[in-house]
Amino acid sequence: MIDKITKNEIITPKIKTMIKLTVYTKKIGPILRGHPWVYSGAIIDLPEGLSYGEPVSLYSSDDEFLAQGFFNSYSQLAVRIWGYEENEEVNDDFFVKRIELALSVRLQAIDQKKTNCYRIVNSENDFLPGLIVDKYADYLVVQFHNRGIEAWQEQIINALIDIVKPKGIYDKTYKRSLTEEETDNRSRLLFGKVPATIKVKENGLLFDVDVVEGQKTGFFLDQRDKRQALTKYVKDKNVLNCFSYTGGFSVYALAAGAKHVTSVDVSPKAIELAEKNFILNDFPKTKYTSICEDVKKYLRTIEPNTFDVIVLDPPAFIKDRDKIKEGMIGYKSINEVAMRIMPSNSILMTCSCSAHLSLDDFKNILVNASINAGKTIQILEVLTFAPDHLELPSFTEGGYLKVLILRVL
Repeated sequence: MIDKITKNEIITPKIKTMIKLTVYTKKIGPILRGHPWVYSGAIIDLPEGLSYGEPVSLYSSDDEFLAQGFFNSYSQLAVRIWGYEENEEVNDDFFVKRIELALSVRLQAIDQKKTNCYRIVNSENDFLPGLIVDKYADYLVVQFHNRGIEAWQEQIINALIDIVKPKGIYDKTYKRSLTEEETDNRSRLLFGKVPATIKVKENGLLFDVDVVEGQKTGFFLDQRDKRQALTKYVKDKNVLNCFSYTGGFSVYALAAGAKHVTSVDVSPKAIELAEKNFILNDFPKTKYTSICEDVKKYLRTIEPNTFDVIVLDPPAFIKDRDKIKEGMIGYKSINEVAMRIMPSNSILMTCSCSAHLSLDDFKNILVNASINAGKTIQILEVLTFAPDHLELPSFTEGGYLKVLILRVL
């Protein structure tokens, strides 16, 4: 258990006066369409001396109000938008209202009796750009992905304490690549006490989540509905879960009556936690096998027709625009290898979490992979974001997750 820290211990800048900025007429289109980013080239006479997180109001050259946001940096992305009310004050209540609004749809969409882990705040999409808040049972894990939102940490943490009433809040912010937006790569306690491993419930299934050493905030909450979708296809089947991490898809498959499930991941810690999750759900040892190995190598050792269902949930192969071509080759290769070993009338669930890869491009990759593998594929389901990972339709940069369930013939 991490030591206790009390509310209001971390000091952040005081609330400042709103700064008025004017946007070039030819640049107001994206703002009117609800896109949350404003680039420095769109602003007339960006003043010097602005601080990260300083609240700003955006106006047209005709002095018509457009939006409110905060100053992000003097690099390309200057302002992040978080509201569209001209006279709204940025104070404690400002953050309370946004977090309450975000939480309300999660409480409506997610069965709280069966699931106690989900995303409460999804960054720009919940009008708090750069802020991630994930709920794990009685605890919260937060990430501040830019210095602007981090400047409001005190108000945000206090609002979360008042609204959600967690036993503890843990900060798991990762360093960004852009120099002027750099945040420390850190893990630290912000409030209360947080155990290193938290036991959670998702659709009635149990998982131990390592919020300290685990990937992202500890668990891939964005795949909850995809894990549930898989259950329709696995009864009495031999299932292979590739890049299995802590066994999320494997647990769902076992619970849905899979004949046997094999989980493969290169991380010994992930495999160890997956084994604990199998035990936590009382699955017989004879029903599952866990293998610590590189997935790309393992797939090439499998005899054809061994598995009826394969799940491919790799890490992002495309992490920036410079890697698009290389990443597309990676996705094609791994899907082709998987399809080659699959029997006729089998199921492939394949995922991409690369924001720089469109759904259409991913489909095209899968078509080419199937041709090379000598297979025919049919798309059974296309899954993207769930209600707790909601998206603004104009913010296409936020649409990273694409999951296709294919029948392989």
